[in-house]
Amino acid sequence: MTHHKDLATRVPPTTTLTGSAASRIRFDTTLRRWFNRNLGLWRSRRQYFFPDDEVLRVDMLLRVEAYEDAIEAEPRYRFSWWPEKEYDFFAIKPRYVREGSMEATLCGHQLRRSRGYLCGSPTKSQIRQVDEHELVFESHYLQWDILEHIRLVDQDRFRARSIYSWCDGALELAEIHHEIRLEGAGPLLADNCPVVEQD
Repeated sequence: MTHHKDLATRVPPTTTLTGSAASRIRFDTTLRRWFNRNLGLWRSRRQYFFPDDEVLRVDMLLRVEAYEDAIEAEPRYRFSWWPEKEYDFFAIKPRYVREGSMEATLCGHQLRRSRGYLCGSPTKSQIRQVDEHELVFESHYLQWDILEHIRLVDQDRFRARSIYSWCDGALELAEIHHEIRLEGAGPLLADNCPVVEQD
C-alpha cells in the first residue's frame, strides 16, 4: 500500500507566479503580440504642424520587419522608411531624414533603437500599454522629449499615430500619421546583426 506522503513527494510542486513577475510575463507577451501585429508594409500619410502655423505634409512608406530570435531572446525589429510623395517636405525641412532604417530591440518596458528619428544617436523609449490596440512611447534624448501614441484600428488594417515633440520644454512639433496597411508580414530577417546596446 502506498502512503499518501510518498505519493505527494513524487509529484513536482506547481509553481505559480504572482505579483510583479506574473504581470511582467503578461506584459511582455502582449507587447510582443502587439509588435507582431504591426509587421508589414504601410503607407503613412503625414501632417506636420510647426510653430507659427506652418503645416506640411508628406506621404511615406514604412516597412516593419522582425528578426529570427532564439527562445527567450529579446525580440528585435527593423524599421525602414522612404518617401512616396514628398510635396517638397524635405526641400523645406532638410534636417529630416528622407529615407533610412533603424534596428530596435524590445527589452521589457523599453524599446531601444539604434538611432532616433530626430538624431542619429541611439535612443530608448519607455512603453505604456493603453489597451490591446494602443501603445504609448515616451522618449528623451539630447534636448528633445517625445510622446508618441500608436493605435491599431479596424482589425489592424490601419494605424493612427500622433506624435508631440518638445525641445528644451517648448512644444516644437505635432504630427498626425494616418497609416494604411499595404502588405502583411514578410519572412523573418536572419539574425546576424549586433543587438542594440545602451547604458
